[in-house]
Amino acid sequence: MVDVGSQVQGNYWFVGAYFNDRNPQDQTERFLADGVWENGFDDQLLDTVKSMQAGDKIAIKSTYVRKRDLPFDNHENLVSTMAIKAVGTVTRNHGDGHFVDVDWEPLDAPREWYFYTGRSTIWQVKPKNWLSEGLIRFAFQNEPQHLDRFRNDPAWSARFGDADLTLKYDFAWTTFYEEFATELLKFKDNRTALLEILSDLQQKHGVLSYLTDKNSEGASQSLTDICPFTVLATFNRGITSLKRTALAGDWAKALGVSTPAPVSFDGIPLVNNMNSWFFQYSSDQGRDDIETLWNVFEAALDLAKNPDEHERIKFVEAYDAARVLPQVKTKLSMGLFWSRPWHFLPLDGQSRSYLKSELMLDGNLQNADGPKYLATIDLLSAKFDDAEYAVHSFPELSWTAFLTPGASPAESTTGSLDEEIVEQASVVPLATYNVDDIVEDGCFLLPTELQEMLDRWRNKKNLILQGPPGTGKTWLARRLAHALIGTKDLRSAIRAVQFHPNASYEDFVRGWRPGPEGQLALVDGPFLEMVERANAAPDVPHVLLIEEINRGNPVQIFGELLTLIEAGKRSPREALHLAYPRSSDETVHVPSNLYIIGTMNLADRSLAIMDLAFRRRFGFVSLEPAVNDRWADWVHSNFNVSMSELKDIQLRFASLNQTISDDPNLGTQFMLGHSFITPTSEINSFRNWFEAVVATEIGPTLDEYWFDNPEKAHSLCQELLS
Repeated sequence: MVDVGSQVQGNYWFVGAYFNDRNPQDQTERFLADGVWENGFDDQLLDTVKSMQAGDKIAIKSTYVRKRDLPFDNHENLVSTMAIKAVGTVTRNHGDGHFVDVDWEPLDAPREWYFYTGRSTIWQVKPKNWLSEGLIRFAFQNEPQHLDRFRNDPAWSARFGDADLTLKYDFAWTTFYEEFATELLKFKDNRTALLEILSDLQQKHGVLSYLTDKNSEGASQSLTDICPFTVLATFNRGITSLKRTALAGDWAKALGVSTPAPVSFDGIPLVNNMNSWFFQYSSDQGRDDIETLWNVFEAALDLAKNPDEHERIKFVEAYDAARVLPQVKTKLSMGLFWSRPWHFLPLDGQSRSYLKSELMLDGNLQNADGPKYLATIDLLSAKFDDAEYAVHSFPELSWTAFLTPGASPAESTTGSLDEEIVEQASVVPLATYNVDDIVEDGCFLLPTELQEMLDRWRNKKNLILQGPPGTGKTWLARRLAHALIGTKDLRSAIRAVQFHPNASYEDFVRGWRPGPEGQLALVDGPFLEMVERANAAPDVPHVLLIEEINRGNPVQIFGELLTLIEAGKRSPREALHLAYPRSSDETVHVPSNLYIIGTMNLADRSLAIMDLAFRRRFGFVSLEPAVNDRWADWVHSNFNVSMSELKDIQLRFASLNQTISDDPNLGTQFMLGHSFITPTSEINSFRNWFEAVVATEIGPTLDEYWFDNPEKAHSLCQELLS
């Protein structure tokens, strides 16, 4: 039998073989010869290295990008690539944050893995989904990568997917922008030639007349220097798309760019026409201002090409030096996005608004320094891999922010502005979603049962899905929300929050919080933001999903709005004053197109009984373990498991749940749901996968149930596996 633990358990580390800038040479040969891996940084990653344990698997990797000689059609896009150069097992941790001993297994040649790659020197990978499991099997079990599945996953399909599977967004412009930046960098040490090109284009394009320097007396004169971002800004400012295409095309011809200039610029952030320079007039400049901007431009392209730790350090230093220059600030992130749109996050006003209101990221990103900027990029890059996440790349994030109502541009705008009429973004038809689609996604209830839930929710406005652990409450809540709205494409119409014992009215509705300068500011929470969003689009149902709704104190968290969420009081006539009003006459009502759905785990002993007044405002739907014939048919058809094996597991699982239900200290609310034994990603062997689930998920749960009788918990696990 295959060792299940080696597939789904344990820690897996993917580590670099480069040191800091003092010694940027590849150390792979030394590591293999000495049987070690070493963290070469004096004061970084020490705690992470200390957490490595004997028995952990480790692989030496090198991360870079590729464009040529790939085993699939990359459509001329850069591909994130990670070479696996050696694998091994940690045998001892020295405890100093620097050295671990490793039993290495050298490879005959590096093996290249694509798309899902780690940027940092140390990347801990846990087998939590098909992406990470695939990487672990590729690196440590010599299995091939399922390239077609990766190419057509939402995270990468816009660039690499099959024609009939690609996303509805058109990001063809990114290829031109990336090549433009690559060619532009060649002029870093030949800016005289770049200025000559600018002079020629100024004679042809009147929109470039603004690029004229002034001396200390205010007299006009020609520019004597220019930075790369100001060049890019010439066709990323408030002019028509027609002029942008013509100007970008002439720049490209002069620089040697072969990709045609784009004809559509939807979703690309623009600088304001009155603030499109990245440096000051020569009389006000610091001596190295423009050189500093070229340095961060070069560091960004190097980091996108090779995201190792020493490149990250160089980028952070260059970013922080450039960000504080006059005329720069958040425009720097926009320039980086233009240069490498698949690697850098734009922090224009519209994107920041979307990050805060839709993706729940804020933290004063407008003033983010280099480490925080990179940390935000890393966080989002990890979330892009989740098919359920709202967006899957930085271009899609910028595009979605452009389309999201209620976004508030600040120093920049996304789209095209001019005194001339500018074409509107094309409206993309939204794919419908209904109860049949929920069943198709893997729900084991009947469409009629799901329709009854939706009808009850529409009538009551507020619904709670309750049930034992593993019955798919959150999974179903999200899909019921999509069905209520009628599509999965309006991501901005859904927002999810999670209650916890420390959740408060100030967090959820409105409260005083420290602002950017340290002063207190009155900040709306997710509930009022959804109220505002629903009021702005009254024809569209909006959904607030509250996970673990009974983990907090709902009556205290909702406050006076508990009255307003009642179905019969969803009108302006019922508006109330808030505990923290913005003005003496401000009142708030909950619009009729805002629906609330919560989830509640009945088996959690830490939860208090819910207030009856709160219960009266919600409809309740109880979910039960659904290890039924529909479950068996779905697993059989999607994972090629024999029906006889599934029928056997049905009987064993039903017997386990009956034992739990009959226990006077437990009961039906502690039964285990079908999610425990339903695969969510590709598996090599259902039997091995099932044994691992029993060992790592069901077994620990039973140990908790019968903490005073471990022999019984062990016996029940054996009955499942016998």
